Amino acid sequence: MISFPDIDALFDDVRALKPAAEALSDRYRSGMSEGGRTLSARNEAVAYAAARMPATFAAVADAGERLLNRLPESPQTILDVGAGTGAATLALSALTEFSSAVCLERESVMREVGKKIASFADWRAFDAVADVFPEKADLVVSSYMLNELPADKRLAVVQKMWDVTEKALLIVEPGTPEACAMMKEIRSFLTERGAFLAAPCAQAGACPVDWCHFSVRVARTKLHRFLKGGQAAYEDEKFSYLAFSRVPVERAAARVLRHPQTETGRVSLTLCTAKGIVDKTFSKRDKDGFKAARKVRWGDCL
Repeated sequence: MISFPDIDALFDDVRALKPAAEALSDRYRSGMSEGGRTLSARNEAVAYAAARMPATFAAVADAGERLLNRLPESPQTILDVGAGTGAATLALSALTEFSSAVCLERESVMREVGKKIASFADWRAFDAVADVFPEKADLVVSSYMLNELPADKRLAVVQKMWDVTEKALLIVEPGTPEACAMMKEIRSFLTERGAFLAAPCAQAGACPVDWCHFSVRVARTKLHRFLKGGQAAYEDEKFSYLAFSRVPVERAAARVLRHPQTETGRVSLTLCTAKGIVDKTFSKRDKDGFKAARKVRWGDCL
């Protein structure tokens, strides 16, 4: 897993950030915040970058790596929709080299902070609901943005993003039941319009999972721990994601949907397969299967 860059030096008067960081944490813990993404004060944008950005970065990096492994060729250009402070662009740029990166963000204070963190990107003022997309890109990414929109606007934005996608579209959202229900709707919407699922699904039919989400471990900096009010050196970010391709790709034969259950001499896995959800146990008698099962983690292909 790639590491989030050290950006603590960009922030001053960190104690003034704590109330805004606590408000952000409450908001994300509560699930969906429909139509509420209005981080218009600078301290809110800075608090977001310090407290929430590492988790967004880690989730996009995890999902992005799984997408890039499925594509026949690497994307050369990226368009980050609702870029916030640039977490998705940073994460994907750490995985592959882009010839150009464009970050579209509505809030001026988010763009201001984002320009300091992802200075290599072209930052533009943009409202995903109201504005016409300025250009196409090989890879279009949206992270933790769609769940913030009014429900009656989301699919229209999804269609607009797909229209400017040349090769692949990656959508990353919180791992809440509400967000996952939204992702199932998006999944059906785009596959009905000719998009090919690249990840995480093992099949393109009706999704058999009520709550499909994954987890990634995020290392905390000293500032991160202060703003979160915790002492642990890490936190686990639950997220959901969908990756679509313009061309058919080889999907995973099976995807691990839960933490593997390891006991002496055996490993039990819950798998999403082309035949639906399968619970499978590997024992030492199945030497190759047991060896492979011991190495996988939640979200991996098998």
